Amino acid sequence: MIKKILFVVNVDWFFISHRLPLALEALKKGYEVHISCAITDKKKYLESLGLKVHPLEISRSGIGITGEIKAFLEIYKVLKEISPNVAHFVTIKPILYGGIVSRFLSINKKVFSISGLGFIFIKQGFEASVVRYIIKTMYSFALGGKNSHVIVQNPDDNALVKSISNVKTTLIRGSGVDLSQYSYIEENNENIKVSMACRLLKDKGVFEYIEAAEIVKQKLPNVEFELYGDVDIDNPASLTNEDIKMIKKSGFVNVYGFSSNIASAFSDSNIVVLPSYREGLPKVLIEAAACGRAVVTTDVPGCSDAIVPDITGLLCKVKNSESLAQMIEKLIIDENLRNSMGKAGRKLAGKEFDIKKVVEKHFEIYEGKI
Repeated sequence: MIKKILFVVNVDWFFISHRLPLALEALKKGYEVHISCAITDKKKYLESLGLKVHPLEISRSGIGITGEIKAFLEIYKVLKEISPNVAHFVTIKPILYGGIVSRFLSINKKVFSISGLGFIFIKQGFEASVVRYIIKTMYSFALGGKNSHVIVQNPDDNALVKSISNVKTTLIRGSGVDLSQYSYIEENNENIKVSMACRLLKDKGVFEYIEAAEIVKQKLPNVEFELYGDVDIDNPASLTNEDIKMIKKSGFVNVYGFSSNIASAFSDSNIVVLPSYREGLPKVLIEAAACGRAVVTTDVPGCSDAIVPDITGLLCKVKNSESLAQMIEKLIIDENLRNSMGKAGRKLAGKEFDIKKVVEKHFEIYEGKI
């Protein structure tokens, strides 16, 4: 009898960027592989790989009751129809809705990937605290069924999950990178470039990065600052197109939009920056390490777990452009420190972030070996 695995995730492009190697390995192992997600323009590509795609109407931002009930019922329907041996839920709504509905179905193995706890766990205020309480209660029920296993990416999220539910957890540091696609190239130490790549969200620290660039360029005007990424209109924290126009107009940072070859962009840089407010374990910092580039990131859960502080990169204070500028300037000025951190980052990537090791660990969970 053919084993079936179903991935339920918010949107197709995120699955491709963060989970596709798992699906391809499952095909190699003889699984029938299904994915249920919102569709942009990637359905034909996924099907060409041999995946069975089930479109899912799920909003990543809205909380309209009718749409949420519909998404809930669609997830129930696809789980019941496919009856997978393994159901792997990724991102907040698939985890919550999938976890809840799967408690009423017989599924041999349920896996939940919590890669950061999202916008609502960062936002402050009374309304956010009420929503957080509701979501924690939903998490407790969703994760608490039989045959459940939660994958977390950093110790803080692991502790939070444990405080919500007594479910079994495994810590896997990020979604991994194919090291054959990221090679270490010696830096160009003559023309210093600083790069940031992310979805253009406020809580990624984009505005702090722009302010830090302005501070640094007052002292070191020849340093180039680059920003890669697009707005994400479905995310409440997204920058607007007007914000992007203002950033371009300021002239402190070159804005390039989404890059399909971030390895090349990072190899052409000297320093990679991510001043995020909170993460699971950001793939962009794994990619920076794989390219052998020193990192400046914030001293917050997820970001600090993606580097070895003072060995592969430097930590700055969160929401603090002055602190960020100081750390960037330190690496610009100290060529030996910057180069040694880059080389140490490449070693870290080989030891901790190799996609082969990440995929192997997932299949140990799928197949009940851990």
